[in-house]
Amino acid sequence: MAITVETVSRMHLTADTLRREGKRIAVVPTMGALHAGHLSLIGLARKHADVVVATIFVNPLQFGPGEDFERYPRPLPKDIMAAADAGAEYVFAPPVGEMYPAGFQTSVHVEQLTSVLEGAVRPGHFRGVTTIVAKLFHAVKPHVAVFGQKDAQQLAVIRRMTADLGFHVDIVVGATVREPDGLAMSSRNVYLTEAQRKEAPVLYQALSLARDRIQQGECRRATLVEEMRAVISGRSSATIDYLSVADAGTLEEVEQITPGKDVLISLAARFGTTRLIDNIPVRA
Repeated sequence: MAITVETVSRMHLTADTLRREGKRIAVVPTMGALHAGHLSLIGLARKHADVVVATIFVNPLQFGPGEDFERYPRPLPKDIMAAADAGAEYVFAPPVGEMYPAGFQTSVHVEQLTSVLEGAVRPGHFRGVTTIVAKLFHAVKPHVAVFGQKDAQQLAVIRRMTADLGFHVDIVVGATVREPDGLAMSSRNVYLTEAQRKEAPVLYQALSLARDRIQQGECRRATLVEEMRAVISGRSSATIDYLSVADAGTLEEVEQITPGKDVLISLAARFGTTRLIDNIPVRA
């Protein structure tokens, strides 16, 4: 059974003790509602550290007006057991007031990388992400942090923040974990109706098509975007938020892909009120 820590002060003491003992600490930040994707990140963290701390915190700062903060699933007892079974020795699960006490007014903001894709559609989202991750790094004092490829823009933003603020934390990336039909695992998948769940794999089908077309030599962003749009519109009722073919480092759109370039194909779409994101990195 994992040891549950609920206060920053207790987490500090725990981390200080582990470091004095020469233990290497890994943190796996999550918002709970753990699925196989999260558990794979905890398993990956075990390969890079002596002690794994999974954090569970539904962060209000990264939800915009009208988003699903209130209804976001919070099965904490189940999550703690799942994290322990996956290899976490500690679960840091603070209440909101512990992370954002009365009078809290400081935030961390990465500029350029947050102005596109998710940042353009969800203003303020990444300010909430970087603020909470900075606070989690401060509390847990990890040597390594593990994040999933599924949240590719978040990963890029956190890498930038980590470098810019001088956190001595190695960032490790876990591959996107998918259902057998290709749908990327997400805590929000539970919101899908039966009919929407049958349609949702179309997102991965569109991304896979674009990846294959790039590897076959297609270099025009406009062509790739239109082909992805045709797949999604022709096979589902989804509403597309964006389709992107961007430089993997800067996240700026690439109109003409050059051979050997690393690009990120990504998208966001809504099935009813449920918004899903996905991506595939590819080298041209």
